[in-house]
Amino acid sequence: MNKRLLTTMMTGALALLAMPAWAALQPGAKAPDFTATASRAGKDFTFSLKAALAKGPVVVYFYPSAFTQGCDLEAHTFATDKAKFDAAGATIIGVSADSIERLNAFSADPHYCAGKFPVASDASGHIAASYDLKLIPGSAGLTDVRGKTIGHGFIPRTTFVIAPDGKIVATLSSSADHLTPDQHVKKSLAIVQHMQTGKHH
Repeated sequence: MNKRLLTTMMTGALALLAMPAWAALQPGAKAPDFTATASRAGKDFTFSLKAALAKGPVVVYFYPSAFTQGCDLEAHTFATDKAKFDAAGATIIGVSADSIERLNAFSADPHYCAGKFPVASDASGHIAASYDLKLIPGSAGLTDVRGKTIGHGFIPRTTFVIAPDGKIVATLSSSADHLTPDQHVKKSLAIVQHMQTGKHH
């Protein structure tokens, strides 16, 4: 099977996986606290949402899988705009069902996270479930852009912008809002910038 066809099939499969009924937690809800093993620049550590919120707003973005087309674009865009999120006082954390080994490679890769923000492993789907996102079983034989077997389920692409008080300010969904992966980044950045300037309430 040629690479172009495989990429097309993979993109199609992930698009279908992002189509479950819209059920994610909505603005105004309390964001469930979580800690998770995460990776930044290829090194794992324990990420705490509570600790991150003590510093300012947090953008928690769930995505299907590292090293797949849309997720690669989303990570690259977050990395490119990281200084703007910093200027708005916001923390970025990506969450997927990838193993920490896959995330160590993804977080360090200069084409994707580029060591600029952490990505956390939610292999069991428990964190996703707390945000009312269902972990969808992966299909056997799916491979990533490196040709390696993915071997895990997929969390629908959904971004939550959380205020320092722990309340969800915005919920962005690819399936409900028809957002492209990079639009998740641009919209969440605009929201945290508005929060910083006091325009968002």
